[in-house]
Amino acid sequence: MNPATALATVLVDELVRCGLTDVVLAPGSRSTPLALAVHADSRIRLHVRIDERSASFLALGLARRSERPVALICTSGTAAANFHPAVIEAHESGVPLLVLTADRPPELRDTGASQTVDQIKLYGTAVRWFSEVGVPEDRPGQVAYWRSLACRAYQRSLGPSDPGPVHLNVAFREPLIPDGDASWCEPLEGDAGGPRVRARVAPPAVALHLPPTRRGVLVVGDGASNVRRYVAAAGMAGWPVLSEPNGGARYGDHAMSAYHFLLGTPEFADRHRPELVVTLGRPSLSRPLLNWLRHADEHIVVAPDLTRWPDPTRSATQVAPAVEITVAAGDDTWLHSWRRADGAVRAVIDEVLDGTGFSEPRLARDLVDLLPNGSLLFSGSSMPIRDLDQAMRPRRGVRILANRGAAGIDGVVSAAMGAALAHNGPAYALMGDLTFLHDQNGLILGPREPRPDLCVVVVNNDGGGIFSLLPQAALRDPFERLFGTGHGVDLAHVAASTGTPYTSVDAPDQLSKALRGEGPRVVEVRTERESNAVLHSMMRDAAHAAISEVM
Repeated sequence: MNPATALATVLVDELVRCGLTDVVLAPGSRSTPLALAVHADSRIRLHVRIDERSASFLALGLARRSERPVALICTSGTAAANFHPAVIEAHESGVPLLVLTADRPPELRDTGASQTVDQIKLYGTAVRWFSEVGVPEDRPGQVAYWRSLACRAYQRSLGPSDPGPVHLNVAFREPLIPDGDASWCEPLEGDAGGPRVRARVAPPAVALHLPPTRRGVLVVGDGASNVRRYVAAAGMAGWPVLSEPNGGARYGDHAMSAYHFLLGTPEFADRHRPELVVTLGRPSLSRPLLNWLRHADEHIVVAPDLTRWPDPTRSATQVAPAVEITVAAGDDTWLHSWRRADGAVRAVIDEVLDGTGFSEPRLARDLVDLLPNGSLLFSGSSMPIRDLDQAMRPRRGVRILANRGAAGIDGVVSAAMGAALAHNGPAYALMGDLTFLHDQNGLILGPREPRPDLCVVVVNNDGGGIFSLLPQAALRDPFERLFGTGHGVDLAHVAASTGTPYTSVDAPDQLSKALRGEGPRVVEVRTERESNAVLHSMMRDAAHAAISEVM
């Protein structure tokens, strides 16, 4: 057996024995040994994508939804560089990825050899761990090294306190395909008892006991863990819960779905300064919320890994791996005040949305309301997730994900595809037209590839709608070319190029029917950027008026 085949066979076998179930492959020559080993292993669900960036975000979506490591394989050169955006997102959002980049052997590096670049620590600090595997050799001791390396990579990616991407750079000499000889200098099989390395999870950390108070608030952002436990504790303590849609805590009587507008009104924000705030995950969507956090008397960030914790406002006073929210005596005046204002704002926001036609915020609100229980919704990272944050009513039974680690718009179609493949139930995605066009290759599925049940809802305002809500909109002369970036692309033609079913929706009552179907499909909703900016102003004004009346 040639060394390349031996190394690939052992690496794949050990990763599977550690728990690996899904592998995403971008085809190439130098990665042939790994590709053949994965293809031959019936325990693996293989996904092949011709675009490395789409492949990497597909793997990201699979790993984000399953919360288990997914392996990502490519050939050498710029193929590996195309993984970098997804690796950064996995790093920032704590998603376990096993990145296996094939490479040329050392004698071909720095010689001008084709498809040869410096891949050593290619992703810098964006990976939890890097290893240069080394060119395989036919000598005793290699199998134990390879299996130990695979176990270490899998466990480091998984965490458990700090999951994220791991990079193995695997150099192969030719020949790259099996030579028909099955002999090797030592047995390739591993110990039947299991992996050589087993990671033991430490016992839970001792929780920080919080002082009792009725004037507390629970804030939940992206990447939060143990959400149900903390929501229940906040409920017992009489605290309002301010949860981003992808935080997973916007449900129940304590969920304040209009907090963005409440905290954007200075009179309310000033009168509702808490004694204590507990933050789970990383809130990043609402500027009023972030500004308000700076004025909390005590701001405790819950972070399972104390080497990395989110604190974008630099307002954390304590960081702990777990906290215990103490039930305090007293009345519910604090909670009732939040509820009364939230209910008033929720009513006027819905009134504005219902009276202004089919808008982007209304689409976000109505889409969540229409989804069946057990659904997954993958949101784009620009305006769609913010529209959900401002318009979504509290509800249970829908899992919302978004690439909010680095908050880029790249790879969203592919990430949604991956998340849908890992989800046990119907899946949907909501994104803007630029996000959709940025990853239209994500719609390309070979005839033998697993096909997700995913409905992609695209808001098409012919450009970058979020900029119409930012100060750049005042720059009338250069705005359209530099920020608006209208494209004029017919999305029906984009869908048709990959044979993806397409539907156009013009009115709210058409949405429910358009969402039906099976497999990958596209639903387009056309909107207008300037009208959307006006609508957001109307929502803000109506909310402020309602708050003033209540107070």
